Amino acid sequence: MKLILLGAPGAGKGTQAEIISKHFGIPTISTGNILRAAVKNGTPVGLQAKAYMEAGKLVPDEVILGILQERLEQDDCAGGFILDGVPRTIAQAEALERLGITFDAVLSLEVADSAIEARMTGRRTCHDCGATYHVVVNPPKVEGVCDQCGGALEQRKDDRLETVHHRLEVYHKETEPLKDFYQARGVLKCVPDVGGIEATSEAILRILEKQ
Repeated sequence: MKLILLGAPGAGKGTQAEIISKHFGIPTISTGNILRAAVKNGTPVGLQAKAYMEAGKLVPDEVILGILQERLEQDDCAGGFILDGVPRTIAQAEALERLGITFDAVLSLEVADSAIEARMTGRRTCHDCGATYHVVVNPPKVEGVCDQCGGALEQRKDDRLETVHHRLEVYHKETEPLKDFYQARGVLKCVPDVGGIEATSEAILRILEKQ
């Protein structure tokens, strides 16, 4: 089972990837994690990535895809994998095809921008222990105070409205066109926003069990 998870930032890709990973016994591969691991392990492509990162530059596609290829060659990917955060652009998707990497299904989590804005701007994180809350869905017992350690809760820069707007703009411009790309290849599966983590994962598993 070789999968891609698509969706706007805050759509719940990481959470759903974890559930699918446990269900099918296949690893989740996120760009950030493999990049950090390759740099830490000092692989040839990891060292290339490190040079770009230390210079404050974006790591180019060919380096990211080189790291991805290294990761997919590891034994735990023999039975399949889930990609989260790559490909981000049509150019990356075309490069994966040139490398001979194909997919059984591309799952697109369909969540409205307004729902994502409410979800992300309502998040609060403990400055001390990192615990997360939501002002509506999962509020702390005392406003602004962490239940676990009593630390101050804050809104991360990533969760501020202007940042969320920017990230959504980038997603719609650069990543959303991948839906048409994979639709043309007959592997796109749209997952509607059915509300809640469990209901979404059930919808995903129903789609995948038909594969």
